[in-house]
Amino acid sequence: MVFKCQEDSFLKEFTSKVVTCTEGQLKTVIGGKITTLSCYEVVLEDTIFFPEGGGQPCDHGLMDNVAVLHVTRRGTEAVHFVESALPVGKLVKQKIDWERRLDHMQQHSGQHLITALADIYFSYPTTSWWLGEGESYVEFDIRSVKPLNLDKLEDLVNEKIRAATPVFVTVYEEGDTELRKVRTRGLPDDHKGAVRIVTIEGVESNMCCGTHVTNLSQLQTIKLLRMEKGKKNKMNLYFLVGGRVLQQLSACLHREHQLTALLKNGPADHVELVDKLQKSLKCANKNLQAVLREIAVREAACIKQQVPIPRYYSLHRKEADSDFMSILINEVGDESVLLFLTVGDDKGGHMVLYGEPATVAQLGPQVCALLNGKGAAKGPKFQAKISNLANRVKAEELIKQYVTCTTSGC
Repeated sequence: MVFKCQEDSFLKEFTSKVVTCTEGQLKTVIGGKITTLSCYEVVLEDTIFFPEGGGQPCDHGLMDNVAVLHVTRRGTEAVHFVESALPVGKLVKQKIDWERRLDHMQQHSGQHLITALADIYFSYPTTSWWLGEGESYVEFDIRSVKPLNLDKLEDLVNEKIRAATPVFVTVYEEGDTELRKVRTRGLPDDHKGAVRIVTIEGVESNMCCGTHVTNLSQLQTIKLLRMEKGKKNKMNLYFLVGGRVLQQLSACLHREHQLTALLKNGPADHVELVDKLQKSLKCANKNLQAVLREIAVREAACIKQQVPIPRYYSLHRKEADSDFMSILINEVGDESVLLFLTVGDDKGGHMVLYGEPATVAQLGPQVCALLNGKGAAKGPKFQAKISNLANRVKAEELIKQYVTCTTSGC
């Protein structure tokens, strides 16, 4: 079946009758986690909501003010997952999220154009593509791509856009001999009925179920972003089309304005100044590490010079790191001195409890819990990443009490 959305991809509203409405469940991702939602599965006589397929996500929108959460195809039917029930036989007004639809049409038609010209001019065969929320990519069955070829490909696709090349759809019955002449990766196993062919005039004809523009000028422009290695010796070409190019440009300009304010120089000098700042920071960090190493050595010397040598020693340095603690421990080199060391600030840090293995095994988890940390003991050392340095005083009291009891035999 060819749905209304495929007959007219620019139709934003449409009225159709509810054929079935049953309770169902929808697995979706919310906040990065897979969640199952209770909903209703609705089938209409016809629909302007595109059901996901051909690499294109489904449409969203409303049916009589009821949110359409997802749309999928089952055989010849488009199944709409909606928030609440709709009476069977009722005429419902469909209204799609036009911004989402236009974005998907631009990316999908753009992919067809990139795929066709990459194959025609450079013999880069496309094996799949992905329409992402931010960026999309075409997967080429090649091991590498010359940068000059990408520049040329970008010029070629934008030439076709500037030429306002027509795009049209032809519908054939399955088995028609004309279908042998078009690009295709095959029909889905459950496909039934007519077959749509999307043609970019003078470029290619491609078997496709998706929604598309009617003229390449509606793509506005295409920007090829980068090539990355894909799976099985393939390459992925990332791209933006139309509105996404403008969004990316706006985001880049916003960041540029922020950098100009921070760096107090013009955009043309940003790279040079940031390079200088990075080198300066690297030098400062190197000097800091040298100073911290010297402090660790001196702290260790002070501990060893005490008479009698202390049973317990505590130290916190906000600006230090794990290397500082390791140097101090190595310099002391005496498990009979129980060392409680922490670095970091209120946002988080690290701790080390070092001493006799039995003591560390007993005290380490308790101290770690007080500091809201996560770590483990290995021999004479308990290390942990911590997030509550405010309890450091309580941890010290716990350690002092243990050392006092051990010494006095309480």
